[in-house]
Amino acid sequence: MIIVLRQGTQQQDIDKLTSILVTKGISVNPMFGSDLTILGLIGDTSQVDPAQIESFRCVERIMKVAEPFKKANRMFHPGQSVIKVGNTEVGGRKLSVMAGPCSVESKEQITYVAQEVQKAGATVLRGGAFKPRTSPYAFQGLKYEGLRLLEEARAATGLPIVTEIMSPYDIEIFDEKVDCIQVGARNMQNFDLLRLLGQTLKPILLKRGLSSTIEEWLMSAEYIMSGGNPNVILCERGIRTYETYTRNTLDLSAILAVKKLSHLPVIVDPSHATGKFWMVEPLARAAIAVGADGVMIEVHNDPAHALCDGAQSIRPELFSEVMDDIRKIAAVVGREI
Repeated sequence: MIIVLRQGTQQQDIDKLTSILVTKGISVNPMFGSDLTILGLIGDTSQVDPAQIESFRCVERIMKVAEPFKKANRMFHPGQSVIKVGNTEVGGRKLSVMAGPCSVESKEQITYVAQEVQKAGATVLRGGAFKPRTSPYAFQGLKYEGLRLLEEARAATGLPIVTEIMSPYDIEIFDEKVDCIQVGARNMQNFDLLRLLGQTLKPILLKRGLSSTIEEWLMSAEYIMSGGNPNVILCERGIRTYETYTRNTLDLSAILAVKKLSHLPVIVDPSHATGKFWMVEPLARAAIAVGADGVMIEVHNDPAHALCDGAQSIRPELFSEVMDDIRKIAAVVGREI
């Protein structure tokens, strides 16, 4: 439920109305805009008598929210959220470009790639320290050593780092060492992990699950936000369909749907979506064209010998071309890099 207040409502009137709602077990989230103020109500609103609320002269109207997600809902937060990640932002006019290798393999590799993507215009360094793999025999990442190497690459370039968390037991060290914590597709509905991530204020990059609906995706964001952490960035990385030519099917329509339903920023990962390096550039352009707040691209210095996902990784020189292309698209849609 949302209560829209009249323009010019005084704080004392807001406090009086809030105190009545709180006594009914309702959580009240006030949002102050330039033109209006709204109160977002979370909880069992069946206990709220609309007639009683409308008796307050400061109340303009009451609106029901049909969707089960509340804190992620655009009705509760009409403006676009902008999430700060290190020295950059995701969700504003400036597009975010997260780039780097699927896996951290060595100090030389991650530092070189970090320097190259920074020169091309990337705003965040991505790299996997812990790798969830389908096969238990595949390379699982350098783990804590990989985190240390990411820190060194950040020190060398100034780029904030985003990397994937696998275990709730690692939240404390991730909170200390990285700028943005990634929740991978396989953990999108790991609700215990999401609840615990809600207890930190570290930005969370939440990837869409392998076959998850948009509502399920937003409900996973709700788990984090209901715990007290509003800093959620959504990432569309393709979903599993009947098609087998590509690794997944990139759902560009999800960007438009999320933008209508939610205030959270959404970026696109064309690398994981297709599994084919030659599709990355055109789909990155398409993502920006339809309104994504940025892209996440896998960049490797030697894709043919990469320890993980070499087929979908592009070389630094091609990444530079991709950046030139999406700059042009950004200018057309009123964004910039």
